[in-house]
Amino acid sequence: MTQSKQTTIAILGAGSMGSAIGRALTQGGARVLTSLEGRSATSAARAREANMEDASLDNLVACDFILSIVPPSVAVETAQRMAPLLERASVAPLYIDCNAINPDTVRQIERTLEATGTPFVDASIIGQPASPKFYMSGPHARRTQPLADHGLVVQVLDGPVGAASALKMSYAGITKGLTALGSAMALAAMRNGAGDALRSELAASQPALAAWLGGNVPRMPPKAYRWVAEMEEIAQFIGDEFAEHRIYEGAAGLYARLANDHDATDALERFFNERR
Repeated sequence: MTQSKQTTIAILGAGSMGSAIGRALTQGGARVLTSLEGRSATSAARAREANMEDASLDNLVACDFILSIVPPSVAVETAQRMAPLLERASVAPLYIDCNAINPDTVRQIERTLEATGTPFVDASIIGQPASPKFYMSGPHARRTQPLADHGLVVQVLDGPVGAASALKMSYAGITKGLTALGSAMALAAMRNGAGDALRSELAASQPALAAWLGGNVPRMPPKAYRWVAEMEEIAQFIGDEFAEHRIYEGAAGLYARLANDHDATDALERFFNERR
């Protein structure tokens, strides 16, 4: 009997999400490659613990699939860096952009790769690294089934390139936007002597909201720096012609501040943990 070829998957970005997805895929029987060039010792160790193999960029483009899981601010740059290598690849892999970017940005990446003959899928990841769910859209989205066979939760949307990214922008705009609103109002209340009263009133009249904020705001500070570009992408997704885009420009500014303001993040942790 002929043995089936092992699926090979390249992951661009060996951060916490990329490594968690790499681990799930290797446990599902796939071979997972990544480039650790320029990565921190922590990221390199995390990738190796996930059984991901360090490989050259030339080897990455020889895989069956490429998953781009990088910070939103470098998603386009990553595709541009890979394009010359993809153009020379003997067999084009399926390039799946999984980044938190708006539909216009994802279509820019699609155009960049179209010139190389590389098939492209727009994807969004919703959920924590331990339990991510992938939404796929575009004409090649159904070709991602092998990822589900290797352990990922995959749902194909009936929509063009841009549909999955629109879902991500909308979902993150609600969840991370609500985290920003809760953080901003808690800080303002504390600055003006109303922190204890706000906490008590939320617990009494909005217990579900208080519980949600209490579970999400304290987990936010280590991620705040990564959410800045995501909020900017959401603002672009809404569009400058709509006043509400400024909500997310403000959220981006808040997260940029909280990434470095430890007094503020310590105050938020105390505020949302004291009631629990």
